[in-house]
Amino acid sequence: MHDAPAPTVYLDHAATTPMLPAAVEAMTAHLGDVGNPSSLHASGRAARRIVEESRETIAQALNCRPGEVVFTSGGTESDNLALKGLFWSRHDVDPARVRILASSVEHHAVLDALHWLAEEEAAEVELLPVDRAGRLDVDALRTSVERDPGSVAVVSVMWANNEVGAIQPIDDVVAVASAHGIPVHTDAVQAVGAVPVDFAASGVDALTLTGHKLGGPYGVGALVLRRELSLTPLLHGGGQERDIRSGTLDMPAIAGFATAVEHAVKVQPEYAERMAALRDSLVRRVVRAVPDAHLHGDPANRLPGNAHLGFPDCEGDSLLMLLDARGIECSTGSACSAGVPQPSHVLLAMGLDDEGARHSLRFTLGRTSTEADVDALVEAIGPAVERARGARIS
Repeated sequence: MHDAPAPTVYLDHAATTPMLPAAVEAMTAHLGDVGNPSSLHASGRAARRIVEESRETIAQALNCRPGEVVFTSGGTESDNLALKGLFWSRHDVDPARVRILASSVEHHAVLDALHWLAEEEAAEVELLPVDRAGRLDVDALRTSVERDPGSVAVVSVMWANNEVGAIQPIDDVVAVASAHGIPVHTDAVQAVGAVPVDFAASGVDALTLTGHKLGGPYGVGALVLRRELSLTPLLHGGGQERDIRSGTLDMPAIAGFATAVEHAVKVQPEYAERMAALRDSLVRRVVRAVPDAHLHGDPANRLPGNAHLGFPDCEGDSLLMLLDARGIECSTGSACSAGVPQPSHVLLAMGLDDEGARHSLRFTLGRTSTEADVDALVEAIGPAVERARGARIS
């Protein structure tokens, strides 16, 4: 007989949040269906109908046109498709367009795509500074653009940062770029459902979102791409998705994704209010338990469920494992680069030193989070910090 494991306190919703029951239902309802959405027979047309209804649902939720929703396998593919596709397309039309401007706190799906473009395609990548709260320095963007607007192929600035939760000044970014006809891509993976996201009103040209961050399934996402924009595809094949993204569409996952997007956007105001209150309670109580703990980033202008805290004289990885042993799950930053003990590029960009960038943990709340989760963390954090500090001294 094994003892039942202690219930897990899950505080890593920014990495992946549990699927919404309605999204599970929408997805599983179609898992037994046969019919390729590209086939012309009745089963194919039925599958196509589900895909197109899902596209319309997502378009309505994000205020874009259905034809602007391009289904992908998730955030990483959408970011790569936007950046490589826009760079290639714009550079082909005008070889002088070699520069790509992005914030220095982008997700690795953006940074690594840009690094590849610099290495393989001779793109000139400029990573722009952020302030101590993790927000883009708009003046630096303006200066960089105005130095030679004709050489800029694309600007990419995330809607909200995945580590410290900083909400970026997208309106200002669009104002600077659109004055020179430069397209703007935004990685809104963390933003949709957490803060208001309106594609048409924002003025961005391309927007990335994914299912598993907002209550949908893994492995499905979208790039919302303005109709007028031409983009070179990454994948070649059957010409699905306006020839922008070939590949047989995962109809059941798309149905689950659309259900999740619709729900997340509909309940966003109440969700944000409840998360922000719970987050403030978490920060207040953790700092009371560990008096030298401190919040990173802007206390006000951040994602409602994000608490990114520094614990001096601790190694974040050790602290994470000590909490994990007590059934409390959090992260040291972006899960995609976890397992490699290096300081966070986001915290370094915000002006922290190596030590400061290593002693941090990210607690992120979601739909299923409760005050009891915060209670459990508050009870565990003091002893865990003591042990982590002891481990460093010994």
